[in-house]
Amino acid sequence: MRDILILLVLAAIAVGCNTVQGMGKDIKQGGEALERMGSKR
Repeated sequence: MRDILILLVLAAIAVGCNTVQGMGKDIKQGGEALERMGSKR
């Protein structure tokens, strides 16, 4: 039982890290788009 709980916690942490990493990439791409829009003016 304890082993299963540990595996579930580790899996949740791994999924959370991937989600945060993906969110960071999206924010970076949004910032780059804003920079491109600003440089066109």
